[in-house]
Amino acid sequence: MLEHDSDARQELRRADHLLYVTLKYTKTTDVIKNAIRRLINACDYAILNVLEYLKEKKKIKEVPLTPLARAEEVKKRLKKAELIDFINFYLDLKKIDKAEYTKKEEFKKNVRLIVMNEEEESYEINIVKLYEFYERTVEFVRYVEENYK
Repeated sequence: MLEHDSDARQELRRADHLLYVTLKYTKTTDVIKNAIRRLINACDYAILNVLEYLKEKKKIKEVPLTPLARAEEVKKRLKKAELIDFINFYLDLKKIDKAEYTKKEEFKKNVRLIVMNEEEESYEINIVKLYEFYERTVEFVRYVEENYK
């Protein structure tokens, strides 16, 4: 389990660098997309930690192979509201990553990624929103590290 903790922390470190260094000088939507992918990876590792914990406690027999199946397994096995909120946040990040998008004010101070959801509604992800995503992911990883060792 310690291996996945460090993997999640490394992904957070990479996302941190993208947000606070790379995005400062390269204001592109590609950097925003890459940061979102790093956050998803960190969540993947955190979910894997939870499942390894459940396997160790003999509450599940095996860990599912796909990330979405893992997330659903955690939601099904653990009914804690906080954990379910984090899993829903993770699933939202996955939807944002897979959705069609357009760019707005690229290479400028207010660079934004405009994501289209299934209902054809647009959702803007700016730098401030990306920082909020980062903070939420850090909370998720910290929560898992503290409660599922």
